[in-house]
Amino acid sequence: MTKPARNTRLGASRATAVVADDACPSCGTTMKETRGRLTYPVNGEDMKVAASHLRCPKCGEVVLRLEDARRLRADAIGAYRKKYRLLSADEIRAVREHHGLTQAELAKLLHLGLNTVSRWEAGRNVQTGAMDVLIRLLRDVPGTLGYLKTLAA
Repeated sequence: MTKPARNTRLGASRATAVVADDACPSCGTTMKETRGRLTYPVNGEDMKVAASHLRCPKCGEVVLRLEDARRLRADAIGAYRKKYRLLSADEIRAVREHHGLTQAELAKLLHLGLNTVSRWEAGRNVQTGAMDVLIRLLRDVPGTLGYLKTLAA
């Protein structure tokens, strides 16, 4: 029996292997669509979430398509926020907007890097527990904004 779809295409100076889109990058076997629990690190903790992916039935290699990888990351971050009862990206944005602050202004008040708040609100990063408490204080305790402004001055 011959190996699955490995073609050779001649380039300008050398031959390069071309494999089918669904071929395993390790052994060349046709990969199968599957859904299972995968691990993704969030704030130093491995979060296990269900995710679609391709798995090689021969060698067990796992491949994530771009959209599957994005979904895995978003689901892992969501699971982390839920586990630790952290504010969601939308809740952080609502607190900032309630106080009429830009992302840069909130970052300055909390002594953070310029893009940190943007990443939280976009769901690309997760705030620490300490930052979550500080944002909740800003949301729930009158006078917190004024106090933070005096500290940031």
